[in-house]
Parts: sequence; structure tokens; C-alpha cells
Amino acid sequence: MAEKHPTASLLTNSLHHRLLSLPIANKLHFDSESIRAASVDYGLIVREIPKAVLRPSCPEDIMTLVAFMYNESSIPFTISARGCGHSIRGQAMARDGVVVDMTSLDNKQHGTTVSYSQSLGHYADVGGQQLWIDVLEETLKHGVAPVCLTDYLYVTVGGTLSNAGISGEAFRYGPQINNVYEMDVITGTGDFMTCSPEKNSELFYSVLGGLGQFGIIMRARIALGRAPKRAKWVRMLYSDFSAYTMDQERLISRHRRDQDEALNYVEGFLFMHRNSDSWIPFFSPSDHPRLMSLVAEHELLYCIEVAKYYDDRTQSTVDKDLEILLKDLNHVPEFRFEKDVSYVDFLSRVRVEELELRGRGLWNVPHPWLDLFVPKSRIADINTGVFKNIALKRNITTGYVLFYPLNKNKWDDRMSAVTPDEDIFYTVEFLHSSGFGDWQELELQNKEVLRFCEDNGIKFKQYLPNYSTEREWMEHFGPKWRTFQERKAQFDPKMLLSPGQRIFNHN
Repeated sequence: MAEKHPTASLLTNSLHHRLLSLPIANKLHFDSESIRAASVDYGLIVREIPKAVLRPSCPEDIMTLVAFMYNESSIPFTISARGCGHSIRGQAMARDGVVVDMTSLDNKQHGTTVSYSQSLGHYADVGGQQLWIDVLEETLKHGVAPVCLTDYLYVTVGGTLSNAGISGEAFRYGPQINNVYEMDVITGTGDFMTCSPEKNSELFYSVLGGLGQFGIIMRARIALGRAPKRAKWVRMLYSDFSAYTMDQERLISRHRRDQDEALNYVEGFLFMHRNSDSWIPFFSPSDHPRLMSLVAEHELLYCIEVAKYYDDRTQSTVDKDLEILLKDLNHVPEFRFEKDVSYVDFLSRVRVEELELRGRGLWNVPHPWLDLFVPKSRIADINTGVFKNIALKRNITTGYVLFYPLNKNKWDDRMSAVTPDEDIFYTVEFLHSSGFGDWQELELQNKEVLRFCEDNGIKFKQYLPNYSTEREWMEHFGPKWRTFQERKAQFDPKMLLSPGQRIFNHN
């Protein structure tokens, strides 16, 4: 291993001493346990060791740190805001810098407040460090809920808004970034700014989907809607790919926000024998033999998963509405499965799986995930070249393979997030779980998938992108790259924030 340059060591030691002179010194942690926890994330693939961890109790603590780093006359050290560390490629890390543990902020002082106005209806002001599950629980006390939630609720508001925040609800309501009215942000200069489409709009649109590059989200004002009580939860199986995509696209075409009769949630999965552990538990044990027989017959099955929410007001019509919505779909006869569950149980479905995996010691393992947005016009090529050729032939795919369409008109192109340039695009997510000794095989499969897309001219976009060179990031952002650069220079001119994304910090 190469020795660190003496000058770098002197700078690091100097930083340590100067940090200890700050009024937040008692909230800076240099102990091995704190450093170790901030050096890994959910992916357990990348390891980057910071010099310190800040556990703030208020926004002023973060402002003090950022302003200090910004005003450093020597080489500035980087800062990364970390929520639950649910990133998979080290995006929330800061090698030789300072990681800000957002979850240490006081939830009572900077938690969730529900309000109402004539112009917005119900909305909530929520702390960037808040878990979505905590936001949900607080809003439900008022009979309302966020209009779009991610599949997994044990992640922070700031974390999902820095990416996009997608789920089966996004076809109708747009991603979570499209349901934000206002934010408080600490920029890379240490300034505390309130921003919205009308006020400091460049910062507002930069931060949403901006991968943490422009500021640290301290508060977000989010849209709320009437909270349902229960959900009709349905899965339908397909052996024919064209029928599957045609039906999915038909289902997401009915997406008016206020239409009670429309579906609330549409997703999809790829079922194979190799990943049956992930999808089989949904079904009754008595159905398992015929399901596995169908998988053996076709090798690949496609599943549409939908949900229709209801409450006391719509209970008498929900079954009829659901039948109308699902009428004339072309799934395999006799392979439609339905559950009636509480709204909270539906939203907690991934948490149930998490607790089961934790009990088996299979949660804190490497997660070499691959998340892509693929234009509708090329989705058949993904089926043939990726699902049937790569995934089936390698026979190593584990965990969920999510696969469902989204409407581009539900995304605001002024924001930093990027999507394919077609009216409908598909989310294709390989959510692998692996042992510590074999994740590299899954990583090789991911690279083969990316190579197939590139070789065949498929203009995909990575969701939760992972690149290491400026050229790759330029291609990812496309026409937005110049604006992205300009806004970085405006709001984080010393490139302090989110170095783990490796957009501007390539080393």
C-alpha cells in the first residue's frame, strides 16, 4: 500500500485540531465505532473512511461545519450528509472528510407538522432527517398521508428527495420530488436558504434529484392527500411479454390525480425459479406447487401487481371499480391472486420482509443492485437480451427484479433528475442480495447488462447512478450537464458536498 504524502498527513492533523476548536467540537466524533459505521452503507461493497462524524442537534451545527470548511484557506475537506446509509455504492460517504449523521437531529423540534391552506390543501413540513415511516404515522393522525411513498419507508426524506423517490404510486402522482412545495436547504457555502418554485427557484430545482450536490435538505413541505384505510392488493401472472407490457401501459394510462376510480399503485416483477424465495411468500402455500410448475414450464413469468385503496366512503364500490379497471386483461387464466389488507400493512410489506431476512441473518449482506430507466421503445430488447439471455443463462439472479412503466409527464424536467426521452419509460431494477463471497458474480452480470444496453444503442438512464468519470456523468445528464455544472459552481463552488457520488470529486 502506498504511503500517504507527508503534506496530506499534516493537513489532516491540522484539520483535526481546528475542528476541535469549533463550538460544535463536542458533537464531532473521531472514535473507531463512529468512523466504522460511517465507512459502509447498505450496499456493503464500497468502503470509504472519514476523519470525523458530526452528530448535529440543530441546523446551526451543520451550518457551522459547512461554513468552516468553506472558509478554509488550505485544501477544503469534503462533507456528506447521511441519513440511513441506504445507498449502495458509497454515495453517502466522505473519504478523509466529515460525515453528517442526519438522524441525530431532534425529531421533536424538526419533525413533522401537518397544516392546511386554501391553495395547497393539506401539506406537511417534515425534517430532512425524518424517516418516511415517521412522517406517515404522524400524518395519519390527521387523516391524511403523503401522496407518493417509496416501497421501503425506513429511509429519510432528504435521501429520497436527493434521488427522486419512486414506487408503484409514481405513475399517477409522479415521483416524490414532484410533490414538494418548498424546502429549507444549507448550501455548500454554509448559507441557510428557503427555496420553492417562486423563491430561489434555481436552488429548488437543483436540489430535487440533485444527488446531494447543491445543498443539505433540512425541511421539505410535501403534498398530502386523504388517507385511505385499506387496500385491495392484486397480483396477476403472465407468460406472454407483449400482453404483459400492453396491460401495464393500459393500467397506467388512467392516472388523473383526483379520479377515485383509478388504481393507486402499479408495479411488476420478473419471476424465475432462481429468485423464487423473493416472490413465493406472497402466495398461499396451497398455490405454491402450481406456481412453481408454471415457472418450470415457461422459465420466465411476468407479474403485474396493483393496489386499489379505499375507505368507508368507497368501500361499497371498490370491488366494482377494481373489476372495471382489470377487465379484459390478458393474464394467465386462474392466476390472479387478491388480498384485502390495511393501508398501513400494504405500505409496510417490505418492512415485513426485512424483519424476516434480519432474523435469518440475510439483511446485512452485499447488495449489488442495478437500477435502470429504459425507454418503452426498447423494452422488448431488454426482455430478449437481458431477461432471457443474460439472467436466465447465468442463473444467478437473486432477490426481486422489478419491472414497471412510468409516465414521463409526471416528472418535472426543470429538476436535476434525468429520465429517458419518451412518454413512457420502464423501471428495471435488479435488487440482488448475496453472500460476502459471491457478490462479484452478480456485479459481473450487472456489467454485462450495461454492456448489452450500450452495444445495442439503448438510451437508458441509471437510477441511483454510479459513475466515476466526468465523461460518464456528462452522458448521464445529457443536455442538463451544463446547467448542473453552473449550479454546482453557484451553490457549492468548493465542491464540498456529497463527494461519494464522484461527480466532481473523482479521486
